Amino acid sequence: MLTGKQRSYLRSLANNLQPIFQVGKGGINENMIKQFSEALEARELIKATVLRNAECDTRTVAEELAESAGAELVQVIGNKFVLYRESVKAPVIELP
Repeated sequence: MLTGKQRSYLRSLANNLQPIFQVGKGGINENMIKQFSEALEARELIKATVLRNAECDTRTVAEELAESAGAELVQVIGNKFVLYRESVKAPVIELP
C-alpha cells in the first residue's frame, strides 16, 4: 500500500507522462495484462487511457489491471489512470 505522500510524489512524476496503452471495447485480456506487467517492470510508472467505447468505466478497468498485474493504482482522472509497481531487476523510482 502506498502512503499519501508516496502517492502524491508518484502523481507528480506521472504528470508529464504520455499514455502508452489504450483499453478499448475489447476490454482486458491475458495478453494486455502481460503487456502491462512487462511495461511496469521496465518503467515502474505507466499511464493508460480508457476509450469511450470501452464496456467498463475507467476506475473498474484500472482496479482490475492493477490487481492482475500486481501493481498499485496511483490515480484515476477522467479517462486516464496511472499504475505503479517497483521493478524487481532495476528499481529507478525512490519513494519518499
